Amino acid sequence: MEEVLQKLPEKAKEKHAENKKFFAKLKKKPPKNLDYIMQELHKAEFERTDCLTCANCCKTTGPLFTNADITRIAKHFRLKPQKFIDTYLKIDEENDYVLQQVPCAFLGANNYCSIYEVRPKACREFPHTDRKKFQQISSLTLKNVAICPAAFNIVEAMKKRIGGV
Repeated sequence: MEEVLQKLPEKAKEKHAENKKFFAKLKKKPPKNLDYIMQELHKAEFERTDCLTCANCCKTTGPLFTNADITRIAKHFRLKPQKFIDTYLKIDEENDYVLQQVPCAFLGANNYCSIYEVRPKACREFPHTDRKKFQQISSLTLKNVAICPAAFNIVEAMKKRIGGV
């Protein structure tokens, strides 16, 4: 897995222009069954991919924390929401709550998440490849293919399935 993760940013960079062009086309005229295709590709990929061998998302990026996430996680720790914010979060340039630092403070050495049952919505949905109206999040997906090997594989499979650029 280490070798895959080392090569991923370069592979994503090589495919960036092609992917950008593909997503622009997809946005203009998405297939009627795109949501179904994406869910199928997502499910197939995650039947062969074990996130615990990777956890690159937790090591290199941080999720956005919604107010509901903050309340839920603070309750889990028996903290007041403001104390949780002060301890773990900061406000980014887009005025969103994000982790103060990466790797994620809740990621264990074994790649297990210590707050898995109450993790943020963004973590639960990552890499967002089974999301409805997938074509609307192309800029996010372009970033995620450089972070997540599964997202990279899903986009490559999607181009083959739908008809690439």
